[in-house]
Amino acid sequence: MTFDFIAAGQQVIATEQAALETLKPFINHDFQQACQLILECKGRVVVMGMGKSGHIGNKIAATLASTGTPSFFVHPAEASHGDLGMITAQDVVIAISNSGEAHEILSILPVLKRLHIPLISITANGQSSLAQFANISLEIGKSVEACPLGLAPTSSTTATLVLGDALAVALLAARGFTAEDFALSHPGGALGRKLLLRVADLMHSGDNVPIVQEQTLIRDALLEISRKGLGMTAVVNQQGQLTGIYTDGDLRRTLDLEVDIRTSPIVQVMSKNPKTIRQHLLAAEAVALMEEKKINGVIVVDEQHKPIGALNMHDLLKAGVV
Repeated sequence: MTFDFIAAGQQVIATEQAALETLKPFINHDFQQACQLILECKGRVVVMGMGKSGHIGNKIAATLASTGTPSFFVHPAEASHGDLGMITAQDVVIAISNSGEAHEILSILPVLKRLHIPLISITANGQSSLAQFANISLEIGKSVEACPLGLAPTSSTTATLVLGDALAVALLAARGFTAEDFALSHPGGALGRKLLLRVADLMHSGDNVPIVQEQTLIRDALLEISRKGLGMTAVVNQQGQLTGIYTDGDLRRTLDLEVDIRTSPIVQVMSKNPKTIRQHLLAAEAVALMEEKKINGVIVVDEQHKPIGALNMHDLLKAGVV
């Protein structure tokens, strides 16, 4: 007989969903006090927990740190062997224990009290030793573990993780934390590249910008396109202002018109009033412009509408913005 893995998996989800329903009433005044304490913290939020609670605590600390609340994880067993020196009187400690009786955590509580370090507990038992010792006690409620033996931490760790997310996101909103703030702590990721890189960081500038005059022959404009390797050239008037653009696509249309590229000026066949962008804008905005207008390159102009840079889709792909 084949075991019904689908039914077993669905039962786990249903059980953990029930645990989250149990958690809802505990987002209350104590939760608000905890958020306020963390918001006013002059130092960092130090999270600790043993076993599975420690793994969840590590994730909570990482989420807090990436959303505007400086935070790190300390293993309770290591704390009692020197790592308590990492915690200062300016910090707030969040201690996680489902039972509220983890002796590794309880053993260091007197030291935290002597240093006057505020303590927030997260437990399933508001009458536990840890909860009673804490300045603020947060509860996750008593839930049924999804493990059929009722032993492996499953529903309880899910509820703890969600409570940690609730703290982090509530604090994020209270701080007015923005997407750009988030990107500053994720500069190596795709989000960081999209939100931090600006057109000026990626554009070709100086002698690398393809530019020709309106009266430049098409033949010579093609040489400029070839030299600069961007598949296009800006076309400017006598004042140096952008009046048009000429691309590889324009060349195909020119050949269809049977125009003599050796004697005709570029102004006759250029695309007039091309789309442009400013250097201070986000590179992601350049992507949006190119996708919307179905173009592969764009000229960067200054306040006088003079070309100062050029950018194509390959540059954006290479930088990982797309």
